[in-house]
Amino acid sequence: MPTSLITPPATERVGYIEPHALDELWLHTGTACNLACPFCLEGSKPGDNRLQRITLADAQPFIDEACELGVQQFSFTGGEPFVVKDFVNILAYAAARRPCLVLTNGTDPVLKRLRQIERLRDTQHPVSFRISIDYVDAARHDEGRGDGQFEKALQGVAALQGLGFHVSLARQMSPDENSAAADAEFQALLKGRGLRDADRIVSFPDFSTPGSAPSTPMVTEDCMTRYQTEDSRREFMCAFSKMLVKIDGQMRVYACTLVDDDPSYDLGNSLTEAMSRRIQLNHHRCYACFRYGSSCSER
Repeated sequence: MPTSLITPPATERVGYIEPHALDELWLHTGTACNLACPFCLEGSKPGDNRLQRITLADAQPFIDEACELGVQQFSFTGGEPFVVKDFVNILAYAAARRPCLVLTNGTDPVLKRLRQIERLRDTQHPVSFRISIDYVDAARHDEGRGDGQFEKALQGVAALQGLGFHVSLARQMSPDENSAAADAEFQALLKGRGLRDADRIVSFPDFSTPGSAPSTPMVTEDCMTRYQTEDSRREFMCAFSKMLVKIDGQMRVYACTLVDDDPSYDLGNSLTEAMSRRIQLNHHRCYACFRYGSSCSER
């Protein structure tokens, strides 16, 4: 049994989600990254190969299949997507078919490829970006990401906004925070640099690193009916999205962006077949979705 699973008491049954649509398809570009953040939920670092880098040839058939299934958006995460040689070509192919969102740290890989990124302004559908800035305090941000990375991330925001792209932010969530006040501090940071407001600010709790097994309460069937409605259950990412990863040279469909360290969430190599699979909420990160309403999606 994977270490990330939560074993329920015999008297309880694990909650689940029945997928209802493929509104969003996430493509994981691989766990290689230019940074080595100790808290990274993907365990990404330079040269990392837990999840392999994808190519345009890997992505094309799944992008096409997703379009046939009525997908509304393609989203990309890593690692750092822009360390992947083929990434701008993959993004151009996807943006010719649907709107796209790219999660990035906004630092050197972005700043060095701005000429290539610029041509994405002319795609049929818009491309937008989400840049990770953990804290408004530069020293605290750089403690986890490395000296100078705070300023480089802000350079990335400025450069992409300057090219006309929409840019949102991802930040770290603090326990018992005042979320509205925290978001306002980030908007003030951008305003103080002469930048536009972030289109959205997405906050994340500590998800722990891949393969870890933190102690969290189990999300039971009773939890999902007592505290959730049919409509709210449809808002869980695993109800309307899937993620593609490359493992051992093969593209695989996973239930969502937060469970790629657990092979029990491998749904096969077909998006069409994966849509019929019930998703059990027994990964420790499922609790964060339940408790905080956490979601990688901007839909």
